[in-house]
Amino acid sequence: MMKPLLFAAAIAGSLAFTPATIEPHPRIHAAIAALVDARAELKGAAHDFGGHKAAAMRAVDVALKQLRLADAYDNK
Repeated sequence: MMKPLLFAAAIAGSLAFTPATIEPHPRIHAAIAALVDARAELKGAAHDFGGHKAAAMRAVDVALKQLRLADAYDNK
């Protein structure tokens, strides 16, 4: 039977060679987060950005939907 310290070292050594889990498409996830923040800022703004606020919010919604669909498709 392996001594506990040697067993722990063996486990740690095997983990050292396991490839790190890398989030696929980090820029897509960052874009989603940025768009969510931008939408919240637009929604909370006191003015309408020269009449462009509503259209900008709709465009953000469309972009979010497409990015989320793309991400979901890739995660199948």
